[in-house]
Order: sequence, then C-alpha cells, then structure tokens
Amino acid sequence: MVMTVNIYEAKSKLSQLLAYAQSGEEVIIAKAGKPIAYLKPVEEMKRREPGRWSGQISFENDWDEPVFSASDLDEMEQNLCEPQ
Repeated sequence: MVMTVNIYEAKSKLSQLLAYAQSGEEVIIAKAGKPIAYLKPVEEMKRREPGRWSGQISFENDWDEPVFSASDLDEMEQNLCEPQ
C-alpha cells in the first residue's frame, strides 16, 4: 500500500515513515498536494561475482600505445590553428 504525507507530517514522523518503508511499504512525500519525494525499501544489492567476464574480453598487445605520434599531433595542431 502507498501512503502519501505532506512535508510537515514527514518531518514530524520521519522515524515512523522510515520504519514503514523498511517493512516493505512505500511513502510519497508531497508539497501542496504534488509529490516531491518517494520513500521505498532498499533492495539488497547482489554481490559481484569475481571473474565473471574471464576469457570473454581481450586486448591487443599494443592497447596502451599512443594512437598518434608527437609529430602527428604537432602537425594536426598546426593545421587547426592555420587561418583558412
């Protein structure tokens, strides 16, 4: 069940609303009748499985080599800065 409360009520009953959300219920906090926040229970995070992608991803031997040489970069910079 979803419960809607105004900001004043949420401030004065925050502990109760958190307990309500912790029990699996959902709470909408509204301002002037318009929803502005949503309290809901936090889902348990699944633990990561180490090595899940093992053997499925590969890198080239030169993966960390620069794509361009310093002279290539200098030439590109000159071409960009020249008026056309």
